Amino acid sequence: MWLNKFKIAIVEKNADEIDKLLDEVPKFSNKRDTQEAMFLMSEGTKVLYQLKDEAGEIISQLKKNIDFLNSTQTPIHRARLDVIS
Repeated sequence: MWLNKFKIAIVEKNADEIDKLLDEVPKFSNKRDTQEAMFLMSEGTKVLYQLKDEAGEIISQLKKNIDFLNSTQTPIHRARLDVIS
């Protein structure tokens, strides 16, 4: 059951579900299931790093877009009540 859920989470690239399932790794009764779980955990790690890299690229692009938008805005001068001069 756990193996199937983990496979689905990997295919769907569902980081929250992968993280949740990694916290709940059961003890496997046979060598085949243990080896499959190890392989899937390796794949799950790759998916998480891929998602992390994608998120970093998106954040970088958003920062560039914000900087561009800010550079195209005319500066707004605040009205000041300068009673001294």
